[in-house]
Amino acid sequence: MHTGDAGSDSYDRDFALNLLAKEQDALSEIEQAITRAERGVYGICEMSGEKIPHERLEAIPFARYTVKCQAEWEKSNNGRHNNGKSEFGFSNGAMR
Repeated sequence: MHTGDAGSDSYDRDFALNLLAKEQDALSEIEQAITRAERGVYGICEMSGEKIPHERLEAIPFARYTVKCQAEWEKSNNGRHNNGKSEFGFSNGAMR
């Protein structure tokens, strides 16, 4: 096998695994949003307790924070966009 082919295969494998991890994160976020809806707390910011604007929920249906609270969280956590494994920045797996 040519070294270029091996590098390409490695890249393709890593890319596919990264996509799978993101899909699993998204599924977890959706399942947690459904649980929040069943508990009656869907659309309520987990940091401030304020209602998450409808426009934000339309864009990101599993949002856990208002934009302001998400920005505050990121600022206090060195600019990280998430607080756990999630690529989306809305879940650390803990339930409120």
